[in-house]
Order: sequence, then C-alpha cells, then structure tokens
Amino acid sequence: MSGRVLVRVLVLVALCLGPASSAGAQGAAEIVAHPSELTYGSLDFELPEADGFRHELAGGVPAYLVPDRSLPLVDITVRFRIGSWLEPVEQAGLASLTGELMRTGGAGELEAKAFDEAVEAVAGNFSAFIGSTSAGMSMNCLTTVLDECLDLFFSMLTEPRFDGDRLDLAKENELESLKQRNDDPVDVAGREGQWLLYGRDHVESRFVTAASLDAVGRDDLVAFHRRYVHPGHMVVAAAGDFDGDELATKLSALLGRFEEEGRDRAPWPPEAAAYEPAPGVYVAQQDIPQGRVQIGHRTFQREDWGHPDHFALSMMDGVLGNGGFTTRLMKRIRSDEGLAYGAYSNFRIGSYWPSNLSITFQSKSETVAFAAKIALEEVDRLRTELVPEDELQTVKAAAIETFPSNFESAEALASIFAQDEFLGRPHDYWRTYRAKVEAVTPADVRRVAERHLLPDRLVMLIVGDWETIEPGDADGRATMAEIAAKIGGGVTMLPERDPVSLETVSQ
Repeated sequence: MSGRVLVRVLVLVALCLGPASSAGAQGAAEIVAHPSELTYGSLDFELPEADGFRHELAGGVPAYLVPDRSLPLVDITVRFRIGSWLEPVEQAGLASLTGELMRTGGAGELEAKAFDEAVEAVAGNFSAFIGSTSAGMSMNCLTTVLDECLDLFFSMLTEPRFDGDRLDLAKENELESLKQRNDDPVDVAGREGQWLLYGRDHVESRFVTAASLDAVGRDDLVAFHRRYVHPGHMVVAAAGDFDGDELATKLSALLGRFEEEGRDRAPWPPEAAAYEPAPGVYVAQQDIPQGRVQIGHRTFQREDWGHPDHFALSMMDGVLGNGGFTTRLMKRIRSDEGLAYGAYSNFRIGSYWPSNLSITFQSKSETVAFAAKIALEEVDRLRTELVPEDELQTVKAAAIETFPSNFESAEALASIFAQDEFLGRPHDYWRTYRAKVEAVTPADVRRVAERHLLPDRLVMLIVGDWETIEPGDADGRATMAEIAAKIGGGVTMLPERDPVSLETVSQ
C-alpha cells in the first residue's frame, strides 16, 4: 500500500471513529439498566384510501389496482365467490380438481404441455385453486410482456382445456396422497376434529375419497367451470408497474372473453348444514409416543364487522395462546413445565357460519392430561379473573405495532382492499383498527371470555396411545379421568378408518 493511500485510509478511519467515540461517551450515561426500560418514538402510519385504487370493470366487476413503479413487475389475482360447497357431496374433490386443471390442463388452442411452455417462454408465473369458500387465480410477469401474459392468463380463466391425461395424473396423485393421510397424527386430528365440531354434512368437514374421485370426469370440470367461473363472482386485485386506468381498460376488454351461456349465480354467503357438537373426550387410537390434542367448541357467525366483542376477543385470544412465547398457554405448558414444544389457541369468528375455538398442543403420552389440565385452568382464569394491565398491554402493543406491516407493499394493499370487497368488510375497519385495539380493557377481556369461552361445550380430541395417556403422569398431577369429568360427556373411542375410503375398519 502506498503512503498516500495509507494516509487516506487513516483519515477516513479517524473521521469514522471520532464522532462515534464522542457519541459513545455522550450516550454512556443514557444507557438503560434493562431492555424493558427502552423507549421508542411513535410510529406514524397513514393508510391510503382504498377508493383511490378502486376501478369498476365491464359488467360491474370491482378491481383494486395499485401502481408501484419500483420494479418492472405486475401481479394480478382474480378471486371468485365460489367453492367446494357448490359441488355434489358424492363428487367431493370436483372443485379443487377444477382449479388445479385450469392451470395444468392447457387452455385455448394450447394443449397442456404447450401452454406450460408458452407461460415459461414469457417468464410468467400462473397459479389457480378452488377451496371451500373461495377460488383464486394469479399471474406474475415482467411489464415488458404484460400483454402476452394477460392473453395467456385469460385463456386459462375463460378457455381451460382440462386435458384428460392431466386429469388422470391429478387423480392418481390425489389417490396416492389419500393412502397416506392416516400416517400423520396432525392430519388425523384435523379430519376427526372437523367431524366432531361440524358433523359429516358440513362443507368444512367434507373430505375426498377414492369413490368421490372416481365419480369426477372431465365433463364435470367443464360444467363446474362454465357455471361458476365467471365475472359475476369476481373481484380483482393488481399491483405493480402499470397505469391504473390503462390496466382497467385492458381487463375490461378481456372480460368479454367469458361466455355468457350456462352461467349460474352461486348463493352468497355460502350455505352450510347446521350441527350441534356433543361435548366430551374423543380418542383416535394410534401407537405413537406422543398425544396430539385439540380442545375446542363452536363459536359464532358475525352479522357484520362491527360486532362489539370482535376486538376484545382478539386480545383475549392473544393473551391465551395466539401470540407466540408470551401467551399463557405457551409460558405455562412449554416454558414453565416443558410439556410441549408449543401450545396455541385460535378463537375464530365465522364469516359464513359459526366457526370454532381451537386449543392445540402435542405432548408425550404421560403428560397429555397435565397439559390439558393447564389449558383448562387458563380458560377458567380468563373467565373469572381480570388480565393484568401490563399483560394486556403487551398483546395490544403487538397488534398495533405490527399493523403497518399488513400494508407494506402495493401487492399487500391491493390484496387487503380486494379481500374487504370479497367479505363485505368496510375499508374503515382498518382506519379504526388501532384505536379499537387500544380501547380494549381488562374488564372487556373478562366479559367476552365469560360470554364466549364455554367450558360446558368443549370437545377434546386426542390422537395417540390411550393406554399410556389415560393414567396421566407418574407424579399424579393429572389423569384423563379428571379431565373427562371436568369436560363432561365421557370418553369415546373413535373407530379406525380406512385412509382411502374413510369407512370404518372392521375390528
């Protein structure tokens, strides 16, 4: 290194260290004793007006188009108010196969392989799904090939080919998946738990079988698409490098490619069968060293987004188990007792029908009863005691401080505003969100817990080895007999089910 270069380096180092050292000495007296004493300035965040991005496309289709010129990319998602609740019960899987084959089964004049190659040629990324209560088709591409990608995307939306070979392959893959669905206790708990809470006739508890797959043919996919995938059920969200008015014009023109003949207007909101769960302890026997546990009950359906208990219930759930390592379930079951890697709660309010509370954990067989005892104690505590102000403030602060991250990108903005339209949620919900969270008091939490946490309606499902789980732990801290007595309804052993047919296996 030359002398001149060395001098320059030393000067730069001195310039960097001088102010830092001075600032360090000056700030030493300001160092707090504990991180909990740190204070931060308020985070100012102003939510953009949704109406500024709303466009009405041909036929009245709502679209939220949020320009973002930072990268030469465009993301477009089309949501449809359709789902598997529209399929015949004996053809469970029809809706999901329709969504899958819209993407993989070719479109327009292009067979499946040719369509895939055409999308790859323009570096596009397309996807499609149809779930239980909504469907979504998305595309992502460079701005320079937007017109080409839109042409391919609307071919997928309006003219899917549903190639027979790809349908056969999709059904074969699904059948192989069915054969494995008893292998994971989480999957077993999900299935049996849905049946216990929603019954067999509810769309939330409808599962594909070999027979229902076999009953689905290509003509059924064509008919389902023709009846339900059309602009009358559509909400559009787009973000990226475009002019909003120009993109709206292009989308309106492309909507004309949907055929009008054969359309059917799906009922909205979705319809579902009523069911009253029977409280009790239910056991799905599996010879595994741990027990997978779900405890819960049905909740309620919101009539609108102004339900007076909405925000208090959200904070209650955050205190109980829906908030990471600071929640009561996590602290007591994991941190204090070491009974599980995690313990969680989720209190859901239904948008279309009454939803459910779910408390979940997985513990070694001998300590399942003790972990369940703790979970039930925490439910009772919320119903009978006031949450300390500092504990509630931690939950509220988490909700308020992470709020801006929901809108951190143009894509997120478009998606949330479109979801508002889809659900009928007013955009003002977000403008008042932080104030309504901040307004929740300990008395509010106890009030909603007493009203909506219902110990006499609890359904407890255990997937595990009952012989090992039933006696409880060697220290005598809890037995399943005690848990069953507290919940009521007794203990019911669920039958073993064939994974493909879901029929009871002969004992």
